[in-house]
Amino acid sequence: MRLTVVGCSGSYPGPDSAASCYLLEAEHDDGTGSRTWRVLLDLGSGALGSLHRYADPLTIDAVLLSHLHADHCLDLAGYYVLRKYHPRGPQPRIPVWGPVGTADRVARAYDLPLDPGMRHEFDFHEWDGPIEVGPFAVVPIGVDHPVPAFALRVAADGAVLAYSGDTGPCSGLDLVASGADLLLAEASFREGDDNPPHLHLTGADGGDVAARAGVRQLVLTHVPPWHDPAIALAEARGRYAGPLELAAPGATYELGTP
Repeated sequence: MRLTVVGCSGSYPGPDSAASCYLLEAEHDDGTGSRTWRVLLDLGSGALGSLHRYADPLTIDAVLLSHLHADHCLDLAGYYVLRKYHPRGPQPRIPVWGPVGTADRVARAYDLPLDPGMRHEFDFHEWDGPIEVGPFAVVPIGVDHPVPAFALRVAADGAVLAYSGDTGPCSGLDLVASGADLLLAEASFREGDDNPPHLHLTGADGGDVAARAGVRQLVLTHVPPWHDPAIALAEARGRYAGPLELAAPGATYELGTP
């Protein structure tokens, strides 16, 4: 399983990165022959343009949304246009999983009537337990954020990726992270600031989760442009002794065996 960071800026696109979007790829034979399967974890503001650097957007098999804040879902509106009006013709529907209300949220974002909204382009599903997409086995677990939000545990090729989405420290995040090969953890807040509860993690929080859950590698992401990411990195290093780095657009991670 290969993870590629498409966008990692927190809360809004920054000068060096789009907002949250992560591409997962793995080989799989579904009975019609082996091919590369591709799913997106989130598709936030500005990410669709960046995606073109790493994969043909028409080859995506599914989109998995952690929650419905704009920096995690809003480029689904542009993706609707790409799939509906592409010169090759309207593209087949692909599944989109997200919290309750996902179909209506993205229809409103593009000022479409709620019926049909984008349902001719996307096959919408609401998180209600584990799913499988080709080689990817995905477990959504609710986490602590002001809107319904899920951390995602994705297994393929004998490896596990844990993605925090946006969350404050909570038992759901610990469960998703447990024993993961790589924890992709947001780090929006700084230790010592007057941070509101039930919203985001600090770098130290991410380090604590990684250490407590026994993850093999920690990658910090979702640092807002107004913060120095080196601070988040230093905070996490004080709590976690394993391999640690900051997410960057274009960075790739090979997990498990092909």
